[in-house]
Amino acid sequence: MNTQNPDVPEDVFADVVKQVAHFVRSRVVPREVEIMNTDTIPVELRTQSAEMGLFGYALPQEYGGLGLNLIQDVELAMELGYTTLSLRSMFGTNNGIAGQVLVGFGTEEQKSRWLPGMASGDIVASFALTEPGAGSDPAGLQTTAKADGSGWTINGSKRFITNAPIADLFVVFARLDPKPPAGNGIAVFLVPSDAPGIEVGVKDAKMGQQGSGTADVSFSDVKVDAAALVGGNGDIGYRAAMTSLARGRVHIAALAVGQAQRALDESVSYAAVSTQGGEPIGNFQLVQAMIADQQTGVMAGRAMVREAARAWVEETDRRIAPSAAKLFCTEMVGNVADLAVQIHGGTGYMREVPVERIYRDVRLLRLYEGTSEIQRLIVGGGLIRAEQKRNT
Repeated sequence: MNTQNPDVPEDVFADVVKQVAHFVRSRVVPREVEIMNTDTIPVELRTQSAEMGLFGYALPQEYGGLGLNLIQDVELAMELGYTTLSLRSMFGTNNGIAGQVLVGFGTEEQKSRWLPGMASGDIVASFALTEPGAGSDPAGLQTTAKADGSGWTINGSKRFITNAPIADLFVVFARLDPKPPAGNGIAVFLVPSDAPGIEVGVKDAKMGQQGSGTADVSFSDVKVDAAALVGGNGDIGYRAAMTSLARGRVHIAALAVGQAQRALDESVSYAAVSTQGGEPIGNFQLVQAMIADQQTGVMAGRAMVREAARAWVEETDRRIAPSAAKLFCTEMVGNVADLAVQIHGGTGYMREVPVERIYRDVRLLRLYEGTSEIQRLIVGGGLIRAEQKRNT
């Protein structure tokens, strides 16, 4: 099944990227410290993001989105990744893991009801999958959905849910109770955030990515009608989660490249002018070696992201390549950020210095949408199973 949107013409897309790059560098970068200290995205930046179509850049044009496919998505993501990751997080779930569940698996009625508001920014969607005992593997879900007349009753709790404090819609994954005789019994529901029985916890205090709100969400006898079941099918939840997450992993890899490029640029700028013993530290060969390692990682990551996105769009690899790209790029940006702090010396350890924030922000990239360990299992296990299948 091809769930990609039609390509936006290249000249139009080039203009979109140019506008986003200008917005990031001229409007967002100067306010990064403010965003970090207040743990909030300024209202005017949210408004400008909505006006630029960023809440729906990867949603179909027929529903008000820009209709970017994944090849174009990653180019935009590398620009958005150049600044605080909390900006992208504000509209990332609309375009990514939450929105793509609707795009790929929703009924026409569900798409018509929710996607236009998501594309305009009037609706913020949250992807409610992670639980205290089920993170990278949805098979461990404990949240249940029990048939109740013509609808469903949902009970359970979710953890670390991005945008939960501001969400209008929760895309909730739950295990059907009782479990159907066939299939894995994992379904996905569209649950308005104002439904009785939903309680959003206190906003999490995190190591990094200030400005992006996450929180626990509990569902106590939350009742939804039959139209809330995505696709009208109680057995597509697991497939919807895996497909949406796999696509999202390519996007996260692209964000990592954007952050790595920023850390590299900060390192080069600092090394070129900061002196030690009267000489710019960039003249020292060991500093040049660190910068060379940063540049190499950025270039390799960018090439890998583009190749993974192409494979996704062409439907030649929607499993191994996304995981390999996320694994490499998120590990790579951690190393690049560490080198950036090292190049800055004691200055790099000071709060409000860009590389200090980047160092903390990028640590999360190795955890969400599947940890590095899960990606290794997907890549390694997938290659072995494919070879075993060929030998049988």
